[in-house]
Amino acid sequence: MSRRSVNPSRRVSDGSLPSVGGLFHPKSRSPPVLTIALVVLGVILLIAYFNSSSGVTVTSRESVTRSEGSCTSEVMRALPYLKKAYGNAMQKVLHVGPDSCTVVSNLLKEGKVEAWGVEPYDLEDTDSTCKSLVRKGFVRMSDIKFPLPYRPDSFNLVVVSDALDYLTPRYLNKTLPDLARVSTDGLVIFAGNPGQQKAKVSELPKFGRPAKLRSSSWWTRYFVQTGLTENEGPLKKFEEATSKNKYKPDCQIFHLSSPR
Repeated sequence: MSRRSVNPSRRVSDGSLPSVGGLFHPKSRSPPVLTIALVVLGVILLIAYFNSSSGVTVTSRESVTRSEGSCTSEVMRALPYLKKAYGNAMQKVLHVGPDSCTVVSNLLKEGKVEAWGVEPYDLEDTDSTCKSLVRKGFVRMSDIKFPLPYRPDSFNLVVVSDALDYLTPRYLNKTLPDLARVSTDGLVIFAGNPGQQKAKVSELPKFGRPAKLRSSSWWTRYFVQTGLTENEGPLKKFEEATSKNKYKPDCQIFHLSSPR
């Protein structure tokens, strides 16, 4: 688990720096404009320093999932169409990404699907349902830069969202094959769409870097290089189901076959 976020204002206060508000006390003589500007700039630089220092991560699961254009939210919208596209392959599903508790809980409610989740971010301020899923082992916290804690072919389908965008090619080379390793019927990857999502500094994940929103052509080339091919059957069914309901995803969705 990553370390908790640092509260910049608290760190500044602990350092006994003068309050900017105190410079404008009505009984004190107003300092030169240049002095005020330098003090404000110093406070801003200190906050930026503490946020970017080694080992400090400005992150939380909520900040990632609640950000505009969350692909985990897109998973929830796409679930009805995924069920039509994959049919029996939706019997045992693994979701990898933030807010796995919500995805897993939604799938388990239907009773016909066995679902598990891997949460790569902090699990702070979770509700009782999520705590129960974690306690029972349905949702695990795991750094996806390392092998998943599952045996080969443990699931029919692996659904990934808001996770691969934060990995460099170095880690993608390890993580993507491992996701395919635990799946028998394929992967469904939800990736950020360049131009529609913007990673904010306050929403950096525990990997310590903003999301890298890659183009569809980049992902296609990368999948070919890693030996993953398009899962044509489910893809066709998914497109037919979405076109009937005029569903237009905000994220890129890739349907991949598990290599055998």
